[in-house]
Formats: sequence, C-alpha cells, structure tokens
Amino acid sequence: MQPLLYTELVPWYRLIDPVDDHAEEAAAFITAFDRAVAPAAETLLELGAGAGHNGFHLKERYRCTLTDISLEMQALSREINPSCEHALGDMRSLRLGRTFDVVLVHDAIVYMLTEADLRAAMETAFEHTRPGGAAIFAPDCVKETLTDGYEVFGEDDEGRSLRCLAWTWDPDPHDCLFNVDYAFLLREGDSVKAMHDRHVEGVFPRTTWERLLTAVGYSVETFARPIGDGASDDVFLCRRP
Repeated sequence: MQPLLYTELVPWYRLIDPVDDHAEEAAAFITAFDRAVAPAAETLLELGAGAGHNGFHLKERYRCTLTDISLEMQALSREINPSCEHALGDMRSLRLGRTFDVVLVHDAIVYMLTEADLRAAMETAFEHTRPGGAAIFAPDCVKETLTDGYEVFGEDDEGRSLRCLAWTWDPDPHDCLFNVDYAFLLREGDSVKAMHDRHVEGVFPRTTWERLLTAVGYSVETFARPIGDGASDDVFLCRRP
C-alpha cells in the first residue's frame, strides 16, 4: 500500500513540497552532469519523479522522461510538465528499451528497503544510461548521516493551509530501515482535519552504496548537493564507461 502522501494527500502535495524548493538542487544536478558527460547531455530520465518538481526545473535544459509508480503523482507532474514524456513504472523493473544521456534517481530511492531492491533500482538506471553517460543517486541520507529529529513546516494557498510535523526516528539502529511519521493539519475555510502518515524507508551505509553501484557497472564519486539554509550533503555521481 502506498503512503497517503502519494494517494489521498496528493491534492495537497504542492503545499507539502513546493516546486520552487527544488530550484537550487536541480541547478547542482545540472552542474554535476555537465562535469561528468561529454558531449553535453540532451536527454534525461528520472526514476521516481513523483509530482515532477525536479523535472519542472530540469526540462529547461534536457528533454525529460519522467517515470513514477503512482498514477496520481504522474497526473500532478503532467499539469506542470506537459512537454515532458511520462511513463508509469517501478524503478526496480522498468525497461523502456532505450538509453539516455543522464539518469536521475532522487529521494524515491529511500523506498528501496533491501539491498536486493536497491541493486535492482541501480540496474534499471544503468540499463538506461548510455555509454559515456552518467547517473545521480540522491537519497535523503546514508546510514552515517541518519539522525533522529523533527521539522515543522507549513504553506498557505487560496483558502487552504497546511501544517506538518515530520518526525524521523530509527526504531532499530542495527537494521536498514527507519521511520518518518508525518502529522498533518489541513485547513479549508473553517474546517480543519488531522491525518497521520507513516513512511518506512531504507537506509544503507555509504560503503554499501559504493559497492552496489560499482557492481552494476558504474564508476562512483560524490558531490555536494544543497539542502537549504546554506547546508549541503553528499550524493552519488556515477559514470557509465
């Protein structure tokens, strides 16, 4: 069963994850791809593109193909990215039968809960990366950077308001899973309702990432990805020979 965030809460998604919040990150992805790929990349595949918020910025540079497992999220993406190709599919098994200059796998990769699932998603990316092309994998965290904590955020838009507490916590530090619990307050006019949505996500050591990416055929390095307020983390830039 998919989390409420990608089903029942889809009408609220633009307030949960504003499109403009992806601009700085997308620019960093373009810079990294420019450094990794010659001649300059023209085509991009995103696996787990969700509502298309990365694609909204990346389509200014690339011909984008945006894939996701959720029909509801793809409908949101089509609203803001009508010029982009869309394809429904699971990143572990999708095969489009062609390659792209660059491939992006953003935070949807955290729903790979086992090493087997993670490697399957990497194999999908590799199969769709042309020789001489590159892929970026941008998980929210790796095992070494996972910390318990919470954030509170909210947005308002034309009579609707959303407030959310997102609580990240690890019930068992010895396994490769952690939880993110979202508590939403949703207001329309004078009516307010509360919803709880739990996401069970996968987290793996940096060495596991590097081992699996190398095993599928990539050469691997990291680069700094901006995450807001002047902070950054390291994500994976992978070249296909």
